[in-house]
Order: sequence, then C-alpha cells, then structure tokens
Amino acid sequence: MTLDIVLQPILLWAAAFGFKILGAIALWFIGRWLIHFSIGLVTKTLQRRSVEPAVTKYLGSTASILLNISLVMALLGYFGVQTTTFAALLAAIGLAIGLAWSGLLSNFAAGGFLMMLRPFKIGDVINAGGVTGTVDDIGMFVTTIDTQDNVRTFVGNGKIFTDKIQNFSANPYRRVDLEAQLDHSVDVSRATQVLKHRIHLIPNVTINPPPEVGVLRFTPLGPVLAVRPYCNNAHYSQVYFDTNRTIREAFAEAGFPVPEQRFAMNSLGYVEAKNGQAFTAPH
Repeated sequence: MTLDIVLQPILLWAAAFGFKILGAIALWFIGRWLIHFSIGLVTKTLQRRSVEPAVTKYLGSTASILLNISLVMALLGYFGVQTTTFAALLAAIGLAIGLAWSGLLSNFAAGGFLMMLRPFKIGDVINAGGVTGTVDDIGMFVTTIDTQDNVRTFVGNGKIFTDKIQNFSANPYRRVDLEAQLDHSVDVSRATQVLKHRIHLIPNVTINPPPEVGVLRFTPLGPVLAVRPYCNNAHYSQVYFDTNRTIREAFAEAGFPVPEQRFAMNSLGYVEAKNGQAFTAPH
C-alpha cells in the first residue's frame, strides 16, 4: 500500500511528461513542415514575379533562420521555460558574438543592402572589392565571382559594399581603349582615316556610337592615336584583340614606317633626337 502511494505520483508525472515529450516532438515536426511550406510558397511567389534569384535565396535563408529560432522559443515556452529570460540571454550572447564577429555581421548587413539596392545581379560582369569577373552568386555573407581567368573568388559583402563597384553589364555598350603609335613621317589625317575605315569592318563594333580615332598625345617617337571602338560587353575581348590586330595590319598595308627613336650628338655635346624633340645630357 505504501509502495503504491509512492509510485502513483511518479507514474502520473512520467505519463504527463511522456505526453509532453510526444507533444513537443509533434510540435517540432509540424513547425518544421510549416516553415518549409511557408518558405517554399514565398519562394515560388517571388519566382513568379521575376524577382532576382539572389534576392529570393537571400530572403528565404533569412526567413528560415528567424522562423527556426521562433520555433525553438515556442518549444521552450511549451516546457515552461521563461522565454523572456532566455531571450535576454540570447540577446546577450548575440551581442558577445557580434562584438567578436563584427566583420561577419557587417558582411551580413552589407548583403542585405546589396539585395535592396541591387547594384548588380547574377550574370553581370563587375569590378568590386578589387576583383573583376562574372557574378555567380550573391550570398548572405559573400559574393561569388568567377574571374576572367576562370578562378572562383569569394569576396566579403562588406568589402564590396564599402568599395567602388563597376558594373560593365549595366549599359548596352562599352568602350575599348587602345593606342596606336605613329612615326613622325606619317600623315596623321591619313592614318586616322585608314583606322576608322578598317575598325568599322570589325565584327560586333557598334555603329552608334561610332568608333573614335584621334591624336591622344605626342612622344619623341611621334604622335599617339587614341583608338576607341564601342561594343557590347559580351564581345569586349573579341573586339579588343581584333582592334589590335587591325591596327597592325592597316598600318603595314598603308606602308607606314615603324616608329623608331634615332639619336645624334649635336654641336653642344648633347644627345638630340633626329626629329628634334628629345634632348638629354650625355653620361
């Protein structure tokens, strides 16, 4: 009789605790399913509205973290834990972690601003954080860029956001900047016309705006021409190399001499370029 009196409350407590455990397990699985369902629903809605994949992924990841923390707090409240005290403790831990990982949190905050301001998107060719290449992914903490020599590079969002960002894909065309050195004996007007005619024939060079050719500066070798065709960013490398080849071929076909610096000693004992534009004291 005495044993029954002792065991009865223990059995009742065990049964109640067991049911509570089962309820917590059910709450966990139902909560996880609801989180997964909600995030999936939001993701599909954003995709139907043609929202950038990077933005969709970022919002989904952030929502998943916040909802899972809420689920854990609900389970603790279900077991009678004072969630207000726990929330204060969690905030203190978060503050300590934030002070220790300030750089990581700044990357997270910068990622949010990149999603809102959208200075670039996946697939754009950019220069950011000292790296030039194609954006492969915009994550919560880092942005993945494939460089022009096909090296996958991870750059912290904080470094990107606080640095200069150049988006080469934002505008419909881009200028290729090259130079052509002329000899002093070459007629600048003729060389300019020859180049303009030949550059127009290069594939993927835009008609509007047209290519630009003009005198950039003068050197002891002769005038230097600025050669600036325009093209779509996707054709930049092709136009760059083709323009260099065209400069060489056009000048060779026109019979222009190769620029060459020639010196002679003048009557004062100074070295003088034969073109009369460079003077240096002898050693």
